[in-house]
Amino acid sequence: MKIKYIDLVEQTFEFPQQEFEVIDNELYFHNIPLLDIIKQYGTPVKLTYLPKISEQIQKARRFFNVAMAKVDYQGDYKYCYCTKSSHFSFVLEEALKNKVNLETSSAFDIHIIEELHRQGLLDKDIYIISNGFKRQLYLENICKLINDGFENTIPILDNMDELTYYEENIDKKFKIGMRIASEEEPLFSFYTSRLGIRYNDIVPFYVDHIKKNPNIELKMLHFFINTGIKDTSYYWNELSKSLNVYVELKKICPELDSLNIGGGFPIKRSLGFEFDYEYMAEEIIAQIKATCEQHKVPEPNIFTEFGSFTVGESGAVLYSVLDQKQQNDRELWNMIDSSFMTTLPDSWAINQRFILLPINHWEREYQRVCLGGLTCDSQDYYNDEAHSNAVFLPKYEKNDPLYLGFFHTGAYQESIGGYGGIQHCLIPAPKHIIIDLDENGEYYPKLFAKEQSYKSMLKTLGY
Repeated sequence: MKIKYIDLVEQTFEFPQQEFEVIDNELYFHNIPLLDIIKQYGTPVKLTYLPKISEQIQKARRFFNVAMAKVDYQGDYKYCYCTKSSHFSFVLEEALKNKVNLETSSAFDIHIIEELHRQGLLDKDIYIISNGFKRQLYLENICKLINDGFENTIPILDNMDELTYYEENIDKKFKIGMRIASEEEPLFSFYTSRLGIRYNDIVPFYVDHIKKNPNIELKMLHFFINTGIKDTSYYWNELSKSLNVYVELKKICPELDSLNIGGGFPIKRSLGFEFDYEYMAEEIIAQIKATCEQHKVPEPNIFTEFGSFTVGESGAVLYSVLDQKQQNDRELWNMIDSSFMTTLPDSWAINQRFILLPINHWEREYQRVCLGGLTCDSQDYYNDEAHSNAVFLPKYEKNDPLYLGFFHTGAYQESIGGYGGIQHCLIPAPKHIIIDLDENGEYYPKLFAKEQSYKSMLKTLGY
């Protein structure tokens, strides 16, 4: 009778997998023995495996470049990293090793770019795609960047009034883009995205306000939908509408040469995850080429803005089970040594599921449990997974620690959780370690941040 936890996993999924394997009943993540990490650093602890970032960037480039080669596509492919997914220096440094371009969303992003340039990590010819509804400081910083020689900085107009500021404050010829206000998916609360300019306004706005100004080059049309890149009729319909705007605009705007299809490649949230990246890249490129050929216009350069896809699968959070509580006939609660609301805020805010696996005791019988965090909030729990409406873990034994990990948590969780600030119920932010490989391919961890101290919290609170 197969009642061990490892039996449950092996009969439910193809296992082991690329990044996960079990040796002597202990979990390895990218060949890293996680129990050794716990013995060295304790729990809770966050980790970032840097080589995964480079792997994802190269994977996407391969998909799109192969897709272009198959149909003899004449434009180029440009990979942008969305800094908002994770602003940490080690993430940007790893991404920039791969000669990526960057997408920004706030005024402070520009200061990060300036600092990276001072450190010699990026050149002024990098493409900076500046998105979002822009307040005064953001506008000022974009203009300063362009005036300082970052000539491939492309502010994406989110509204029509934005252009006036650039005209008045940039002292040279400059590039711009326009974002299309795409329609939201049918079940969303609104019909049209709050971001961007309406389809019907784009061409008239170009004719009336851009075409006549010799200092402005409209280089990019930007398209993005919140659901991301998925093989659905909704996605293909919105892409088709955006392509129609592009070809109409290209016929009267010869300098327009780039289509930005945004981001949204999904990442692995379950051991049963399947997504045909290769097919999606090929279909996107084929549709763009076909539309351009139909209208007899050159194919555009393709920009993507991958954030979660770049950094999400590099992250993990490891916890200890502090105790188990039997609360009624059916519910067993494993209490962890941190809080989901502070360390994995997406798990309660948008019910995001991550890959959950035990670190040790894969030889034990499994049991159904609920996971509880340390705060007093009723929402601080985790009780189902992407592939199942339940959580199963090895049986808990009082005097033999059980450790567990949540994987592919590298995008957004620190910024949404308020890294370095005040956490709910003053639960401290955990240690954060970075794992890289040396020249021999051996992993080595280093401490990026200690567990948040009470002194830093008191200082933030004014004590």
